[in-house]
Amino acid sequence: MEERTFFEYEDVKVTNARFISGGQTFAMNNVTSVKPYEKKPSRLGGIIILAIGLLIAAAANVIVGVLIALAAIYYMVEQKTIYHILLSTSAGETTALVTHQRDYLNQVIAALNDAIVHRG
Repeated sequence: MEERTFFEYEDVKVTNARFISGGQTFAMNNVTSVKPYEKKPSRLGGIIILAIGLLIAAAANVIVGVLIALAAIYYMVEQKTIYHILLSTSAGETTALVTHQRDYLNQVIAALNDAIVHRG
């Protein structure tokens, strides 16, 4: 049977025979399921620093406190959710791809599911 490509972008490729991601190659005949995993960033550190900045602004030095608070807000805004593709194989579950882009992750998962269905 000829190898059919379902998705290819940069270092990620999904065919009916294999899934290549960042230097790892997975045989599609060993893949039993594919699922997304979403890890939201912890904002606790930013919240603590923000509170410290506001306390400093209120109690001692307004300029320093506001600068600390602004830095904490910037830190929290810049944190991104991390998306993973988890592959289940006969050897267990493994993380096959990590990205900050949900749409990209969904495209790869759709291609992996198409490859599994095509495999039969």
